[in-house]
Amino acid sequence: MAVDVAQLETPLAIEPTARAIEDRRDGSWAPLLEPTSGGTAERFAAAISPGHPIRVFLAAILSGYAILLGLTIALGFLLTRVILKIDAVAAFDERVSRALVRERTGTTVDLSWVGSTLAGGLVIPALVGVLLVVFLVSKHWRLAAFTLFVICVESGTYRGASLVVHRDRPDVKRLESLPVDASYPSGHTAASVALLGGLLIVLASRIHNSAIKIILWSLAVAIPVFVAWSRMLRGMHHLTDVAAGALMGIAALCITIFAARAAGAAAAQRDAAEAARSAESTEGKA
Repeated sequence: MAVDVAQLETPLAIEPTARAIEDRRDGSWAPLLEPTSGGTAERFAAAISPGHPIRVFLAAILSGYAILLGLTIALGFLLTRVILKIDAVAAFDERVSRALVRERTGTTVDLSWVGSTLAGGLVIPALVGVLLVVFLVSKHWRLAAFTLFVICVESGTYRGASLVVHRDRPDVKRLESLPVDASYPSGHTAASVALLGGLLIVLASRIHNSAIKIILWSLAVAIPVFVAWSRMLRGMHHLTDVAAGALMGIAALCITIFAARAAGAAAAQRDAAEAARSAESTEGKA
């Protein structure tokens, strides 16, 4: 008798699935991307398409992206049409930008260029391309998917939100020639959180040394802060724009981690089903 993957949801079949999940976690290069037995990712995989990791991953990515885009646009309208109508809030936002501009020196301007370039349109695609080649050649499929899709979710959300929500950049001398009405949100800040910070915490999940973990997590926080400061010093975003970008980057990171975990759970469900079929076949021959 053939074993259907859906049977993995029965109490008798929970243990094989849990064992398959643990086996994958033990041998994983990136434990952060692995599901936990009985967790939300496993339930999502079972509800969407148990045993089909690619379908589950794409379903999580697309649904997460749609939700994040809607929330980012809604937050943008709330900010521009409600919060910034409060004179004190709008004035504070402008004061922060002007204070940073007054502190410009040759050194800080050069540093701001480094911070902007670090999370800009040249370094990010190049980094993604190199990592994709490395991960695909080494057959780390979910790491490759994570690297590609975390920036796709972030970039897609930024593009969609900036097309719908229009906010003028700070009323200061700007150091870059970009559309004036595309201040919300900060795509550079979001990319630094989602990709650069994400890669660092994925690496930290593999490290057992506490001191190294602390260093990696500190960098995962410090780099986005540096990028956000750089964008504000260059006059490209308000404080509220970089804050929104940071939230967007965190959300894109969480969505992609969840998608990777759900795909891992679907793969574990598939492995458990194959093991059950193999056991039944062996018993039948006996």
